Amino acid sequence: MNEIDREDFRNLLNEIGRMRMPFGKYGPKEYPPHGFPICDLPEEYLAWFKERGFPKGRLGELMQWVWEIKANGMDAVFNPIRTANGGRMRAKPRRKKEWDFE
Repeated sequence: MNEIDREDFRNLLNEIGRMRMPFGKYGPKEYPPHGFPICDLPEEYLAWFKERGFPKGRLGELMQWVWEIKANGMDAVFNPIRTANGGRMRAKPRRKKEWDFE
């Protein structure tokens, strides 16, 4: 990633705070009406994109920034955005698998 000045970083964080995942398992189909905020995407999900390639366009650029921020242990920079938006959005818990062998 390139060097960025304070004002540009502030603008970048505001843009990240407004961006929602438009497709996939964190898209509007699973998280209506707008999808999951990209700043709250799990690091593992972003790592998957890091390995296989981020989407094209601005969404991919912003996801790459989120990955870099989270990978460097700076997730807390998103806390003011989360507070302004009502808190961190949690991914839906996975259903527990139940086994009945009787």
